[in-house]
Amino acid sequence: MKRQLRSRSANRALTSVEQRIEVAAQRVIARTGNRGVGGFLVRFLVFGAKQAWACIFGAAMLAILLAAKLWYPDDAWLARNDAITLAAVAVQALMIIFGLETWRELRVVMIFHLVGTAMEVFKTAVGSWLYTDGGWLHIAAVPLYSGFMYAAVGSYMVRVYRLFDLRFTRYPPLGLSAVVAAGCYVNFFTHHYIVDLRWLLIIAVLIVFGRSMMYFRVFDRQLRMPLVLAFGLVAMFIWFAENIATWAGAWFYPDQLDGWQLVAPTKLAAWFLLMIISVVLVTWVYPPIPPDRQPDHLVPDGRPSIKLPGRRSLPVPPGRRDSRSR
Repeated sequence: MKRQLRSRSANRALTSVEQRIEVAAQRVIARTGNRGVGGFLVRFLVFGAKQAWACIFGAAMLAILLAAKLWYPDDAWLARNDAITLAAVAVQALMIIFGLETWRELRVVMIFHLVGTAMEVFKTAVGSWLYTDGGWLHIAAVPLYSGFMYAAVGSYMVRVYRLFDLRFTRYPPLGLSAVVAAGCYVNFFTHHYIVDLRWLLIIAVLIVFGRSMMYFRVFDRQLRMPLVLAFGLVAMFIWFAENIATWAGAWFYPDQLDGWQLVAPTKLAAWFLLMIISVVLVTWVYPPIPPDRQPDHLVPDGRPSIKLPGRRSLPVPPGRRDSRSR
């Protein structure tokens, strides 16, 4: 049993860059105090900073799309779509080189890439949305950068698991959640030929995941929220990002061909179902575990810690020891 716990802890441990950020933030907590308005404000800011850090791949993709729209020359020798694809590949490579993502997580991100690209090829073929022409790096009518937009969702999911040490209670059996996720994915294809089951699938999600609670940690505080609420919040932020991406010309819906307009709010239902697929894929890397186990990014009693002058000791994340603690 101990060997299994260590293995899971290692899988969810912070990367080297995140470990340094975690220790720096804990220094701020130690200086400002652990209680009162100051402690709450620091925790709130760090929570927001961690969310932004988890979104770094998605933010980089949006920045690339906006830069391509605003500044990329129309007469460049390299097609705009190919330039975006190569920039996305460079971002993914830098994520690995600088320790912002682990090789284990990259495997799940690539599955998001493949699953998303397959759906893109089908959806563009039936006219759900379309891309501008041009370039060599594409499959059918789909430029290869489209898969990286799904990969950005996968990157956020695996990183937020690690950064907030997510835990769950009343999580449904993995087999049942996989069946629901498969139904969501298949419906993205079949609703063009038979009845659209998305609303029945949403009801199924509420039934299967309705009792599940998600626990997330901000330093020494463990907070919780209903898992379906987390699904809805992430779906809403993806919809916001989708509006930015379509304004930047990453792709177009049929009602945007005569001029950009807000993406229909009904797309929130599709993104909500996508979250179910995303969570099931991530459980292949980070199996859902209960909140009563030792947090992976905190150090059990007896392990070395950083000693701040005049302050209490701060824990060092697993796998890293500050030179002062040796």
